Amino acid sequence: MKRRKFLKKSALTAGIIGFPTIVPASVFGKNAPSNKIQIGQIGCGRIARDHDLPGVWQHDVAQIIAVSDLDRNRMADGKAWVDGYYAKKNSSSYSNTKMYEDYKELILDPEIDAVVISTPDHWHSQPAMEAAYAGKHVYLQKPTSLTIKEGQQLVEAVKKTGVKLQLGTQQRSSPQFRIAAELVRNGRIGKLHTVRIGLPGDPSGPEAPEMPVPENLNYDAWLGSTPEVPYTEIGVHPQKGYGRPGWLRLEQYGAGMITGWGQHHFDSAAWGMDTELTGPRFIEAVAEFPRSGLWNVHGDFMVKAEYENGIRMLTSGGYPNGIRYEGEDGWIWVSRGNYVASASDPVDQANSTKALDASDPKILKSEIGSNEIHLQKSDEHHGNWLGAIQGENELLSPVEIGHRACSVCLVSHIAMKLGRKLEWDPKSEKFVNDQEANSHLERDQRAPYGTNFVKA
Repeated sequence: MKRRKFLKKSALTAGIIGFPTIVPASVFGKNAPSNKIQIGQIGCGRIARDHDLPGVWQHDVAQIIAVSDLDRNRMADGKAWVDGYYAKKNSSSYSNTKMYEDYKELILDPEIDAVVISTPDHWHSQPAMEAAYAGKHVYLQKPTSLTIKEGQQLVEAVKKTGVKLQLGTQQRSSPQFRIAAELVRNGRIGKLHTVRIGLPGDPSGPEAPEMPVPENLNYDAWLGSTPEVPYTEIGVHPQKGYGRPGWLRLEQYGAGMITGWGQHHFDSAAWGMDTELTGPRFIEAVAEFPRSGLWNVHGDFMVKAEYENGIRMLTSGGYPNGIRYEGEDGWIWVSRGNYVASASDPVDQANSTKALDASDPKILKSEIGSNEIHLQKSDEHHGNWLGAIQGENELLSPVEIGHRACSVCLVSHIAMKLGRKLEWDPKSEKFVNDQEANSHLERDQRAPYGTNFVKA
């Protein structure tokens, strides 16, 4: 069976009919276009350019054939960059990259097998759901969703369709995070009792007067399901260059660093805590929020979460950026070191701490026996996704695990806003006897945009 036909067949589900694939008889060879996973890139901004596009095109099994962005200038840049890469590579399968102003048309392109979604946080769940219902495999940047409800809807869509959805929590593909989790899970520091996570906050910003909407930006669609507000450049993204965008610091589009980097660290911590498919039972937080300026996400903060298995997790900007597992017999520290996913990530590379450390160096040299817990290895996160599409390996960051990690971020943010201790039921995914807290599990959606309007 041709790989393209296998890819289409693997994405079919009850009620979902795949698009036919016509392959010219003149196409031969394992690296021919008909054998490659054809990728559509949705969102051509900072994270796409610095991380996702290079992450995909390094694998010969895949080829990027289309791009989409609501900013026409960024879309044209994306096309030129992809075209230039394949032309320089002298790829035999190189062709003119297609552009779609409307990502929905890209999703419906019958030549496309899978999509990479590198959009702002408020535009994650909806296109991922739509791609799943169209039978396309999905690589989705974190956070998984803007709200708990959106995450639940996405999980349901993926379960119904059976597509391979990988969350962009690429720390799982960095060996030090797997090694740390394996050592903890196998008792090398004794019984785990405390996990400390360091996450920075965001600064306040200047006042920002209303500006004319650039002709190259479909601003109404960019706002999506969120309320209509006046355009200002520092509330969206730079019109020149690909620096860190201002939407990251607006609660309208996300929750700040608690979701921005929080999903990475909460996901990695859950790997070591063995809580990937559950969540905390109790959570409380304090946080500072800006009193002026456009940006309004949290600054300094502290979150305390208590789990059913007795583990206490403390998260704060007062800790070094990374994860410290503390057990009865010692501790293990793990971080990205000086790695950054994007050139504009707020990482002080010169002063970054060790990527892996322990209370006793012997802990890190300990070998995991054949009868002990071995966690899945991955050399590269996009490659793991592509391998799963081919049926060669399991996904390292599937949607349910991604949703649960994002849920820890979101309930932490709700606790910040309410300023009191909350009881969370991970099974029902609701707060216990707390109507006010439960009112934050979803947001009103501005029609016609939003996950509530996605049709299966």
